[in-house]
Amino acid sequence: MLIVAIITLQLLLPSSITGTFAPIVALIEVLLLGVIVSINPRRINREGRWLRALGLLLIAFISLANAVAMSRLVDSILHTNDLRSPSELLFTGGNIWLANVLIFALWYWDLDHGGPAARALRPHPAPDFLFPQMQPGVPGGADWRPHVVDYLYVSFTNSTAFSPTDTMPLSRWAKMAMMLQAAISLITLALVVARAINVLPN
Repeated sequence: MLIVAIITLQLLLPSSITGTFAPIVALIEVLLLGVIVSINPRRINREGRWLRALGLLLIAFISLANAVAMSRLVDSILHTNDLRSPSELLFTGGNIWLANVLIFALWYWDLDHGGPAARALRPHPAPDFLFPQMQPGVPGGADWRPHVVDYLYVSFTNSTAFSPTDTMPLSRWAKMAMMLQAAISLITLALVVARAINVLPN
Protein backbone atom coordinates (compact mmCIF):
# COMPACT_ATOMS: atom_id res chain seq x y z
CA MET A 1 0.00 0.00 0.00
CA LEU A 2 1.36 3.39 -1.02
CA ILE A 3 0.35 5.13 2.21
CA VAL A 4 2.22 2.60 4.37
CA ALA A 5 5.28 3.03 2.15
CA ILE A 6 5.12 6.82 2.51
CA ILE A 7 4.79 6.64 6.31
CA THR A 8 7.77 4.28 6.43
CA LEU A 9 9.85 6.66 4.31
CA GLN A 10 8.96 9.55 6.60
CA LEU A 11 10.03 7.60 9.67
CA LEU A 12 13.39 6.81 8.04
CA LEU A 13 14.28 10.50 7.63
CA PRO A 14 16.94 11.90 9.98
CA SER A 15 15.73 13.84 13.01
CA SER A 16 17.32 17.03 11.70
CA ILE A 17 14.71 16.96 8.93
CA THR A 18 11.64 15.59 10.72
CA GLY A 19 12.19 17.19 14.12
CA THR A 20 10.75 15.67 17.30
CA PHE A 21 7.22 15.38 15.96
CA ALA A 22 7.82 12.55 13.46
CA PRO A 23 6.26 9.80 15.66
CA ILE A 24 3.21 11.98 16.33
CA VAL A 25 2.77 12.74 12.63
CA ALA A 26 3.09 9.03 11.78
CA LEU A 27 0.56 8.15 14.51
CA ILE A 28 -1.99 10.60 13.10
CA GLU A 29 -1.49 9.19 9.62
CA VAL A 30 -1.90 5.61 10.85
CA LEU A 31 -5.06 6.51 12.80
CA LEU A 32 -6.62 8.19 9.75
CA LEU A 33 -5.71 5.20 7.60
CA GLY A 34 -7.17 2.84 10.19
CA VAL A 35 -10.47 4.71 10.25
CA ILE A 36 -10.74 4.62 6.45
CA VAL A 37 -9.92 0.91 6.25
CA SER A 38 -12.34 0.03 9.04
CA ILE A 39 -15.19 1.92 7.35
CA ASN A 40 -14.60 0.51 3.90
CA PRO A 41 -11.68 -1.93 3.47
CA ARG A 42 -11.75 -1.89 -0.34
CA ARG A 43 -12.84 1.73 -0.68
CA ILE A 44 -14.54 1.10 -3.99
CA ASN A 45 -17.88 -0.42 -2.98
CA ARG A 46 -19.45 2.76 -1.69
CA GLU A 47 -19.24 6.46 -2.49
CA GLY A 48 -19.76 8.26 0.82
CA ARG A 49 -19.01 11.93 1.30
CA TRP A 50 -17.36 11.42 4.68
CA LEU A 51 -15.27 8.53 3.44
CA ARG A 52 -13.99 10.56 0.52
CA ALA A 53 -13.31 13.54 2.79
CA LEU A 54 -11.26 11.36 5.14
CA GLY A 55 -9.24 10.00 2.23
CA LEU A 56 -8.46 13.46 0.90
CA LEU A 57 -7.61 14.65 4.43
CA LEU A 58 -5.13 11.81 4.86
CA ILE A 59 -3.41 12.52 1.53
CA ALA A 60 -3.33 16.25 2.32
CA PHE A 61 -1.79 15.59 5.74
CA ILE A 62 0.86 13.30 4.25
CA SER A 63 1.57 15.91 1.57
CA LEU A 64 2.00 18.60 4.22
CA ALA A 65 4.42 16.43 6.20
CA ASN A 66 6.51 15.80 3.09
CA ALA A 67 6.42 19.50 2.17
CA VAL A 68 7.77 20.38 5.63
CA ALA A 69 10.54 17.80 5.21
CA MET A 70 11.32 19.24 1.78
CA SER A 71 11.53 22.79 3.16
CA ARG A 72 13.86 21.66 5.95
CA LEU A 73 16.04 19.85 3.43
CA VAL A 74 16.32 23.01 1.35
CA ASP A 75 17.11 25.03 4.49
CA SER A 76 19.76 22.50 5.45
CA ILE A 77 21.37 22.68 2.02
CA LEU A 78 21.34 26.47 1.78
CA HIS A 79 21.92 27.50 5.39
CA THR A 80 22.34 25.09 8.31
CA ASN A 81 24.39 22.27 6.69
CA ASP A 82 22.88 19.68 9.06
CA LEU A 83 23.47 16.96 6.49
CA ARG A 84 27.22 16.99 6.12
CA SER A 85 28.00 13.62 4.51
CA PRO A 86 27.15 12.98 0.84
CA SER A 87 25.55 9.63 1.69
CA GLU A 88 23.18 11.15 4.25
CA LEU A 89 22.33 13.99 1.91
CA LEU A 90 21.61 11.67 -1.03
CA PHE A 91 19.57 9.31 1.15
CA THR A 92 17.46 12.14 2.53
CA GLY A 93 16.94 13.74 -0.86
CA GLY A 94 16.10 10.40 -2.48
CA ASN A 95 13.72 9.58 0.36
CA ILE A 96 11.78 12.83 -0.03
CA TRP A 97 11.80 12.53 -3.83
CA LEU A 98 10.41 8.98 -3.70
CA ALA A 99 7.77 9.99 -1.15
CA ASN A 100 6.79 12.83 -3.47
CA VAL A 101 6.31 10.34 -6.34
CA LEU A 102 4.06 8.17 -4.17
CA ILE A 103 2.09 11.14 -2.86
CA PHE A 104 1.31 12.52 -6.30
CA ALA A 105 0.33 9.02 -7.43
CA LEU A 106 -2.20 9.03 -4.58
CA TRP A 107 -3.54 12.44 -5.62
CA TYR A 108 -3.94 11.32 -9.22
CA TRP A 109 -5.61 8.07 -8.14
CA ASP A 110 -7.99 9.80 -5.74
CA LEU A 111 -9.03 12.68 -7.99
CA ASP A 112 -9.12 11.23 -11.52
CA HIS A 113 -12.63 10.43 -12.78
CA GLY A 114 -14.02 11.67 -9.45
CA GLY A 115 -12.14 9.07 -7.41
CA PRO A 116 -11.85 5.26 -7.24
CA ALA A 117 -15.47 4.76 -6.19
CA ALA A 118 -16.77 6.81 -9.12
CA ARG A 119 -14.55 4.88 -11.55
CA ALA A 120 -15.89 1.58 -10.21
CA LEU A 121 -19.57 2.47 -9.84
CA ARG A 122 -20.33 4.90 -12.65
CA PRO A 123 -20.44 3.69 -16.27
CA HIS A 124 -18.25 6.31 -17.97
CA PRO A 125 -17.04 9.10 -15.67
CA ALA A 126 -15.24 11.99 -17.34
CA PRO A 127 -11.47 11.33 -17.23
CA ASP A 128 -8.83 13.81 -16.07
CA PHE A 129 -5.99 11.77 -17.61
CA LEU A 130 -5.90 10.24 -21.08
CA PHE A 131 -4.09 6.89 -20.83
CA PRO A 132 -2.88 5.15 -24.02
CA GLN A 133 -5.35 2.31 -23.38
CA MET A 134 -8.21 4.83 -23.64
CA GLN A 135 -7.30 5.93 -27.16
CA PRO A 136 -9.78 5.12 -29.97
CA GLY A 137 -9.05 1.85 -31.70
CA VAL A 138 -7.28 0.19 -28.75
CA PRO A 139 -8.79 -3.28 -28.12
CA GLY A 140 -10.80 -3.24 -24.89
CA GLY A 141 -10.30 0.47 -24.44
CA ALA A 142 -13.98 1.18 -23.84
CA ASP A 143 -13.99 -1.03 -20.73
CA TRP A 144 -10.47 -0.26 -19.50
CA ARG A 145 -10.13 1.43 -16.10
CA PRO A 146 -6.83 2.68 -14.60
CA HIS A 147 -5.57 1.16 -11.35
CA VAL A 148 -3.25 2.59 -8.73
CA VAL A 149 -0.16 1.18 -10.49
CA ASP A 150 -1.09 3.19 -13.59
CA TYR A 151 -1.11 6.40 -11.58
CA LEU A 152 2.16 5.41 -9.93
CA TYR A 153 3.68 5.04 -13.41
CA VAL A 154 2.35 8.48 -14.42
CA SER A 155 3.78 10.03 -11.26
CA PHE A 156 7.18 8.36 -11.64
CA THR A 157 7.63 9.26 -15.31
CA ASN A 158 6.54 12.85 -14.63
CA SER A 159 9.13 13.13 -11.85
CA THR A 160 11.93 11.76 -14.01
CA ALA A 161 11.11 13.34 -17.36
CA PHE A 162 9.79 16.59 -15.79
CA SER A 163 6.87 16.42 -18.22
CA PRO A 164 4.02 14.10 -19.24
CA THR A 165 5.07 11.08 -21.28
CA ASP A 166 2.43 8.79 -22.78
CA THR A 167 -0.42 9.82 -20.45
CA MET A 168 -1.73 13.34 -20.98
CA PRO A 169 -3.55 15.52 -18.45
CA LEU A 170 -6.93 16.72 -19.68
CA SER A 171 -8.35 18.85 -16.86
CA ARG A 172 -6.82 22.05 -15.52
CA TRP A 173 -6.19 20.64 -12.06
CA ALA A 174 -4.34 17.66 -13.58
CA LYS A 175 -2.14 19.95 -15.66
CA MET A 176 -1.33 22.16 -12.66
CA ALA A 177 -0.63 19.13 -10.45
CA MET A 178 1.78 17.63 -12.97
CA MET A 179 3.49 20.98 -13.42
CA LEU A 180 3.89 21.34 -9.65
CA GLN A 181 5.23 17.82 -9.30
CA ALA A 182 7.78 18.32 -12.08
CA ALA A 183 8.95 21.58 -10.50
CA ILE A 184 9.34 19.99 -7.05
CA SER A 185 11.23 17.05 -8.51
CA LEU A 186 13.56 19.27 -10.52
CA ILE A 187 14.34 21.53 -7.54
CA THR A 188 14.92 18.56 -5.23
CA LEU A 189 17.25 16.75 -7.59
CA ALA A 190 19.15 19.88 -8.61
CA LEU A 191 19.79 21.07 -5.03
CA VAL A 192 20.65 17.64 -3.63
CA VAL A 193 23.00 16.64 -6.46
CA ALA A 194 24.73 20.04 -6.49
CA ARG A 195 25.24 19.97 -2.73
CA ALA A 196 26.38 16.34 -2.72
CA ILE A 197 29.00 17.09 -5.37
CA ASN A 198 30.14 20.10 -3.36
CA VAL A 199 30.70 18.09 -0.17
CA LEU A 200 32.36 15.11 -1.84
CA PRO A 201 35.90 14.58 -0.56
CA ASN A 202 38.62 15.72 -2.93
